[in-house]
Amino acid sequence: MKPIKRFRSLFASRTHILPIYTQQVAYIKQASSALVKMMNTSSHDEWKKLEREVKLCETQGDAMLTEFYEQLYEGIFTPLDRIDLQAIAMYIDEFLDNINDAAKSVLLYLPDRVDQQLVELAQYIESESDALKDLVVCLDNVKSNFSRLTLVCDRITELEHAADDAYEEYIGYVFHNEKNPIELMKYKNIAEMFENTTDAAKRVSDYVRKMLLRYAE
Repeated sequence: MKPIKRFRSLFASRTHILPIYTQQVAYIKQASSALVKMMNTSSHDEWKKLEREVKLCETQGDAMLTEFYEQLYEGIFTPLDRIDLQAIAMYIDEFLDNINDAAKSVLLYLPDRVDQQLVELAQYIESESDALKDLVVCLDNVKSNFSRLTLVCDRITELEHAADDAYEEYIGYVFHNEKNPIELMKYKNIAEMFENTTDAAKRVSDYVRKMLLRYAE
């Protein structure tokens, strides 16, 4: 049975949306791991292979989002508001899109080297994907998991702030040490793509945090 059809069957009870979110995050984890692998090699052939893996995850993630909308329009019943369900799915998909863009930027610019700071930024993205996995599991029962959800949101925020610091330090480093202006712009643009990706993960947790405020009332 195809993955999407299998997840459709899980919705037969029309009671919760956890399987779709779980699969979305599984694709994010696979894509972020491939991005880390890209940053741990200088082989252009490996970059191409791993970028294709990321792109496949992004394509599958789009299919899951389409499946999600079909289920939403059919009127599944959950403890969460439809607007919240849609927003969370869209933000998760946006994070995956950004991982894909980050991987594409490496092939687009083909930097002469991979600095350790870029490896660290990729690792922050992967750590955020791990945190998102914990987050979506808790969405099955928001009220019961209120405290845990808050902690996971805090964790994602911490990772995003750490990535911001790493990005700023790296930009200062390359502007001070890279004398080739073309290579300088390559490193700057790749780092920006990676930093934007960490921001996308935080948008998921920011929305969940706002949603939690309503449940606290």
